[in-house]
Amino acid sequence: MLHRAIVFAGAVSAAFLLASSSLAQMPPAAAPAPAAQVTTIIHAGRLLADPSTGRVLSQQSILVGADGRIVGIEPGYITRDGATVVDEANRFVLPGFADCHVHLTSELGPNQLLDEVQLTITDDALRGVENARKTVMAGFTTVADVGGPNDAVFGLRRAIAENRFPGPRILAAGYIVTPDGGHADANGYAPEIVDALRNPAACSGADACRRSVRRQIQAGADLIKITSTGGVLSNTAAGVGQQFSDDELRAIVEAAHAMGRRVTAHAHGTDGINAALRAGVDSIEHGTYSDAESFHLFHQGNRYLVPTMMAGWWVTQLAERGGVLTPAQTAKARMVGPALQAMVRRAHAAHIRMAFGTDTGVSPHGMNAHEFVLLVGAGLTPLEAIQMATVDAADHLQLNTTIGRLAAGYSADIVAVDGDPLADVTTLEHVRFVMARGNAVRAD
Repeated sequence: MLHRAIVFAGAVSAAFLLASSSLAQMPPAAAPAPAAQVTTIIHAGRLLADPSTGRVLSQQSILVGADGRIVGIEPGYITRDGATVVDEANRFVLPGFADCHVHLTSELGPNQLLDEVQLTITDDALRGVENARKTVMAGFTTVADVGGPNDAVFGLRRAIAENRFPGPRILAAGYIVTPDGGHADANGYAPEIVDALRNPAACSGADACRRSVRRQIQAGADLIKITSTGGVLSNTAAGVGQQFSDDELRAIVEAAHAMGRRVTAHAHGTDGINAALRAGVDSIEHGTYSDAESFHLFHQGNRYLVPTMMAGWWVTQLAERGGVLTPAQTAKARMVGPALQAMVRRAHAAHIRMAFGTDTGVSPHGMNAHEFVLLVGAGLTPLEAIQMATVDAADHLQLNTTIGRLAAGYSADIVAVDGDPLADVTTLEHVRFVMARGNAVRAD
């Protein structure tokens, strides 16, 4: 027993000495991280911080840090030494909006055919600068740009992220993956012009479409946009039915998902909507002729419908006004435009997840908020329409830890309006204050 006690005591002493030596060599414990520096405080008269709840708070202070994120929200109107105070005490404050379907580098107009052959990609990018400013000034602090020249759109995305000029956060698809000769390829020109204007991402056959997807991701695409069906604005009388084959659709989705990208499909016709959903796309843009099977497929997985009512509303007006759309476009606009509103009513009744999107670029930039009015006209409540542009859009774009709410750690994307948008959604068409990623870009 005595021997064992001596051995045990020696082992304890050795362990103590080793621990003491190790502790001596360890660096001192790091000091607690300093509290985030508050650079701006927004006094909000009424605040809808989390649209998922619909709860409105009164007399709140939003604390914004130097990194462009929200530090916290505190009751009452507080001040901090060195912090700029923004007085929105007489206004309704809510998260910045997300538009999940825009085309920043273009805008439909009477010169649409000539623009294709006269404007360069540099022209597209510079027009994108102007359109990005209009978009963020309208309260849209995040967008998904789902179709434009790679160099123009990706360069625009980078410059805005570097705060070189005001604009929304951009998730960009770049070139649309489309069937050869289909919607988003060149149509309606002489053959030699078509050859010069062809979409580099156009493809035929499953293998070629896989390659097109991979090349878009290699070029920098955040998501993959495809055209499962014909479209209103392609200058060809090819209808709005399915254009990609089932095999091509499956190949596109498999290639994109294998490389960590979601796929959203432009689709009007029922056959193309359902084929795309069966192939595994993550969302449908437009969805004009969705049927009961479409709604069943939407409920399988975390899928979204982006209805883009603005596009239907605007092209219907252009079809009657004349002077902008070609005959092929006019015929399709008269058919598709009015059908969108009826579809949204049915989708809402079927509890389909919907994210806010306008297809701006078809309609003029800066008018994005009129989509709220159209959604309410189709049967949504103002709160439901706001949720589509905030928490639902954030989930759809996989940014739900960054945007869609006003809370500590979230991006300081903030808008303020006069009046109460939960009672009158038209107030959202007239934002008075906009902050994007902590930078005040509008203060009326």
